[in-house]
Amino acid sequence: MPAPGKLPVVVVADPIDRAAIEELRSGPCEVRDVSDDPAQLARALSDAWGLLVRSRTKVTARLLEGAPDLKFIGRAGVGVDNIDLAAATARGIRVANAPAAATTSVAELTVALLLLLARGLYPRIAETKAGTWSRSGLGHELSGRTVGFVGYGRIARDVARGLVPWRCPTAAFDPYVAAPVDATELLPLDELLERSDFVSLHAAATPENRHLIDAARLAKMKPTAYLVNVARGSLVDEAALLAAIDRGALAGAALDVFEVEPPTGSALLAHPKVLPTPHLGASTHEGQSRAGRAIVEETLRALAGKPLEGLVGPPARP
Repeated sequence: MPAPGKLPVVVVADPIDRAAIEELRSGPCEVRDVSDDPAQLARALSDAWGLLVRSRTKVTARLLEGAPDLKFIGRAGVGVDNIDLAAATARGIRVANAPAAATTSVAELTVALLLLLARGLYPRIAETKAGTWSRSGLGHELSGRTVGFVGYGRIARDVARGLVPWRCPTAAFDPYVAAPVDATELLPLDELLERSDFVSLHAAATPENRHLIDAARLAKMKPTAYLVNVARGSLVDEAALLAAIDRGALAGAALDVFEVEPPTGSALLAHPKVLPTPHLGASTHEGQSRAGRAIVEETLRALAGKPLEGLVGPPARP
């Protein structure tokens, strides 16, 4: 606990919306912002009560060892795979995220990638910028094509709503969803892979889900189908994906995430049938503003001893 008369210290490790940080500064805490100088993080945490991160900072057990007074970790985003939850649990440190902040941003990117893949626009854009005016080859309409979601939470449901104007049948595999909440049909994973023209990944990164989409499951997809991953790179066996595309067993893929980031040297980056983006699903002004405000509001609730809305870790021990 802070010494008598000393405000709790909240360390901001990664760039977070500036207006949100100013709101935090008005709260009952001292804000220590080291987002522009990550080398100062360990020193800043020596007497910290709270830590706010995005995805850049890896909150490891070793980092936590140097923060003996830490009681709260806030993730300005959805995924918490950059935080060692087991180490935080052992210390009774509460971990909270902002689960709804980036929903619209990631859903819109997903729809954009579906449209780019359907029309085959990515290579055409590159050719045109390089000076080649080629109108040969035809793309496809997205309209009427089946989109299958692996994971059917907030983002996938928002994508399904966005696809309504194109009259796309939607299906989903999600063992945690007992009944459909819209016109989406719930299917076993293998059946979804067999029926979908586009398979869009929205599952969490867990040990059980590592390489969920492997060679065997890729083989169940149509050779005319596309894979879209805006979730986490570990969901896909990238070597198997590359092999499937190379032998014509899959039409292509759009990947916003990779198992190792940045994916330096990955053959997927240069492949003409792969549309890569640099993990920017949540990177909109609006999405980051919402994430910053949401995690600051959680921090202020934690400081006030109020229940947390985005709690993903355990309540602190007495």
